[in-house]
Amino acid sequence: MTNLKPPASTADDFFVPELCQAEALLGLILLAELLVLVLVLAEPMVIGLDWMRLALTSLFVQWIVLLSAAGICRARPYLARLSASSAVLIICALVLFLTLLCTAIAEHFYLTEELSGEARGHLYIRHALISLIMCALLLRYFYLQGQWRRQQQAELQARLQALQARIHPHFLFNSLNSIASLIASNPEKAEHAVLDLSDLFRASLAQPNTLSTWRNELTLAKQYISIEQYRLGKRLHMLWDVDTVPADLPIPHLTVQPLLENSVIYGIQPSIQGGTIEVSAHYSQGVFKLQVSNPFMPGDSISNPRGTRLALNNIEARLKALFGPTARLSIQQQLDRYTTSLSYPCSRPAAQVPKPDESINR
Repeated sequence: MTNLKPPASTADDFFVPELCQAEALLGLILLAELLVLVLVLAEPMVIGLDWMRLALTSLFVQWIVLLSAAGICRARPYLARLSASSAVLIICALVLFLTLLCTAIAEHFYLTEELSGEARGHLYIRHALISLIMCALLLRYFYLQGQWRRQQQAELQARLQALQARIHPHFLFNSLNSIASLIASNPEKAEHAVLDLSDLFRASLAQPNTLSTWRNELTLAKQYISIEQYRLGKRLHMLWDVDTVPADLPIPHLTVQPLLENSVIYGIQPSIQGGTIEVSAHYSQGVFKLQVSNPFMPGDSISNPRGTRLALNNIEARLKALFGPTARLSIQQQLDRYTTSLSYPCSRPAAQVPKPDESINR
C-alpha cells in the first residue's frame, strides 16, 4: 500500500509558529496593542487619555512587531536547525536590533526637543528592556505550547496503537472461521480463500502508522468480500456506488472492511435466502460520506448481545481522533434494513494526519 505520510520536516517541529500566517499575525498585533495600552495607561495623566500618545506609541510598537515577525518568519527554516537556546538568543538579538533601529528613527522624526545624552540613553535602555522582556515571555509561551502539542500527538498515537492491537486478532480469527467452514464442503475454495486471506492480512499490516487511500481501502474491502463469497455463494450480493470518490482520498485504514463484516455476520449469514449489501460513498465540499446497509431479520437487532460493537466503537474513536469532533458514525434502522453511516471532513490529497488503525467485529 502507498505510504501517505510525508517525511518529517525540521521546521514543522520548531516551537516558534509560522508568524506569517494570518491567525498568528493577528494575535501578535492584538498582543502589541494591549502592551501599548498598558504603557500609555502606566504614564502619569493630567486629564483623560492622551490619544495622540496612544496612536504614536501604537505605530512605533506595531512597526517593531511586524518587522520582527517578518524577520523571524524569513529565518524560521534556518532557526529550526539550531538548538532551542541558540534560536532564542538569535530571535531576541533580532528583536533588540529592530527595537533600537525603530527607536533611532522615531527619535529623529518625532522627538522635536533635543534630548540630553543621559535621557537618550535611558530611552534606548527602556525600549530595549521592554522588548527583551516581552520577547522572552512570548518565546516561553511558544515553547510550552510546542511541548503541549508534542505531548498530545504522542498520546494520540499511543491511543491509536492500542486500538490497533485490539483489532488484529479479531480480524484474523473471524476470517479463519469463515475459511474453516469451507474446508469440509469445498477444499479447493478453502485453499483459494487462504491465499486471499494471506493477501488481505498482509495488507492490513502494511501501514500501521499512516492513513490509507480510498483506492487501497476499497481494494481491501473487495478482497474480504471475495473470501465471504467463497463461503456464502449466491446468498451474498453486493451493490457498489463508489465511483465518484477520488482515489487519493484519505481514509483511516480498515474502515470499510469491518462495516462489511458486520453486514455479513448480522445481515446475510442468519438468512437462508441471503441478501444484498449496499455500499454508497460520496465526497462533496470537503466532506466524505460512507453508508453501508444490509438486510435484517425481525428480532435480530443491531444491538444483539452477540455483538460487542467493537468495530463500530473503534472506527468512531479513530475518526474523532484523526479528523476532530465533527466526524460522525451513526446507525439507523429503516424498514427492513440497517444502515451504518459515517462522515468526516478531509482534503485532497491525503493530508499529514496522525496514525490510523484497524477494527473488526462488533
